[in-house]
Amino acid sequence: MNTPEWLKPGIYGAVIGAVFVGVVGFTWGGWVTGGTSNDRAMAMSRDDVVASMVPVCLDMARSDPARADKLATIRAASTYQRRDALMTAGWATMPGTDAPDRDIAQACLKELDL
Repeated sequence: MNTPEWLKPGIYGAVIGAVFVGVVGFTWGGWVTGGTSNDRAMAMSRDDVVASMVPVCLDMARSDPARADKLATIRAASTYQRRDALMTAGWATMPGTDAPDRDIAQACLKELDL
């Protein structure tokens, strides 16, 4: 078969150009794979769920008859143990669940006036 003289450099140029576009797109262009986009979507939805549950946590804290004692216990705990104290108080256990949620407890702790 008789191929034109420019075909071989043209194919090399197209392959190198495609690799260059892929590298630039994934590093600087913001392109992501399906797995990365799924991970980001899951993280965003988790953050939104936590944000929507904070008012429930605060309402449970406000309506708790032993609020003063539990707040005193939370305040008495060291900074890194306050989340666990809030979880022990039961305010991070959402209705319909059996166990407290650490992320909700952390977000609720930020909103409480300590």
